[in-house]
Amino acid sequence: MGKTLYLLSNGELRRKDNTLFVARENESPKFLPVETLDEINVFGEVEFNKSLLEFISQKEVILHFYNHYGYYVGTFYPREHLNSGAVILAQASHYTDSAKRIKIASSFVRGAIENMKRVMDYYRRRAAIDTEDIAEFLDGYAEQALKCAGVAELMGVEGNAREKYYEFFDRLVKDDVFKMLTRTRRPPTNRMNALISFLNTMCYTLTLSQIYRTHLDPRIGFLHETNFRRFSLNLDVAEIFKPILVDRLIFSLINKKEIQEKHFEKQSGGGIYLNEKGRETILRAWEGRVNETIEHPTLGRKVSYRGLVRMEIYKLQKHIMENIDYAPYVSRW
Repeated sequence: MGKTLYLLSNGELRRKDNTLFVARENESPKFLPVETLDEINVFGEVEFNKSLLEFISQKEVILHFYNHYGYYVGTFYPREHLNSGAVILAQASHYTDSAKRIKIASSFVRGAIENMKRVMDYYRRRAAIDTEDIAEFLDGYAEQALKCAGVAELMGVEGNAREKYYEFFDRLVKDDVFKMLTRTRRPPTNRMNALISFLNTMCYTLTLSQIYRTHLDPRIGFLHETNFRRFSLNLDVAEIFKPILVDRLIFSLINKKEIQEKHFEKQSGGGIYLNEKGRETILRAWEGRVNETIEHPTLGRKVSYRGLVRMEIYKLQKHIMENIDYAPYVSRW
């Protein structure tokens, strides 16, 4: 599996042979062989030219862009090298067939809920936190997900489940600096919301990069509507992994005091966002997390979380093409 390059500071992205590097004043360039890259996340004001984009496209590297506040802006999605008319037709057929679509969509929701419960259980055992009431609600929402007649209803169930799950955050995190109180998004109104929004975005773009390396089309989702939004399938698949990748990382960073009040700033409009030092800290931890390996339950070998995301997409592709039952990944710890 490839790696991710994070560009937080201003500079110029350049090419030398099969190597990329960022040129900055008074700094020695750091070279990175392009063959090792899956994606580049651009946070700073980085200059590049058409020739570089052609090179990156040839090497199948995706560029994700973020604004000054760390909000996702867009993606340079290179020409797809794994196009398959048969897969796209089958994917579209599963989207337009309401029974097939709701089956896939409900799997995403139930997988997400199960991983929420696994996260809560992990910390319940270690921090003696009462989570039984929240777990009961989540069980109920998982049952509701099986009975939903349409995707709009299912989205409502998913939203209710996540809001209930977020009550657990303030039970676990004792530091008032990181109390969430309620989920707010654009803009996030406190530090916990800023962490969730930022890392959720990283999970979405990671998933998009892995979809690119399969035959599936990221524009055709099942839980999130396929409309004028460019990408939706990555939002679907990321729901499964957000509890175990995003939420576990947030708790770890806070508990170890690696992320602190000093890593945030206020927006002029009243929101809270990570400053450059905060983003640097978070992204270093995020890259470590997605490259962390675990023993795969069926393969009998170690697989990184980045690899698990791609394997999840392959599982979905096999369901669409070969009618093999799709079961979402559920953490074992």
